[in-house]
Amino acid sequence: MGRVSVENVGAFLFYKKGNHTQKILHNLKYYGLKEIGVFLGNIYGKQLAQHPKWQDIDIIIPIPLHKKKEKKRGYNQSEWIAKGLSAGMQVPYNTRLLIRSEFTETQTKKSRFHRWENVKDVFHITDMKALENKHILLCDDVLTTGATLEAAIQKLAGISGVKVSVVTLATAQ
Repeated sequence: MGRVSVENVGAFLFYKKGNHTQKILHNLKYYGLKEIGVFLGNIYGKQLAQHPKWQDIDIIIPIPLHKKKEKKRGYNQSEWIAKGLSAGMQVPYNTRLLIRSEFTETQTKKSRFHRWENVKDVFHITDMKALENKHILLCDDVLTTGATLEAAIQKLAGISGVKVSVVTLATAQ
């Protein structure tokens, strides 16, 4: 990730324009096929649970959408991935501890710098005590520049004793 401290980082698939992963993730994110997130998250979670560095995760937190964007889309794709990871890893997930309080434009066409500027102060923690001394698994759909994840990690890093690991369904090639 570069500028923030993370324990572990992983991605299940490689994302490249025009490949099958792009089609799968577009179906998950834009066409209402949220069950894809649960299905792939579950498979990925089972794989992660087999490796020692992922076995001390206390809680899974999906990258939140702003309420306005979630209402428009009808769901948060990262939450559905978290549901699958939770089932596969046998670790609870929570969608209320990290919230996105600022509405931002889509990141899709932005440069690395503008992605960071777009998200640097959008996340807030609702209950810091609940996350103290926890190993948090932050999950999202795709890792491109890492700006969104970095902004969330920076917010979580201010909590006493917290460790953060990150997984995404895909990473851009």
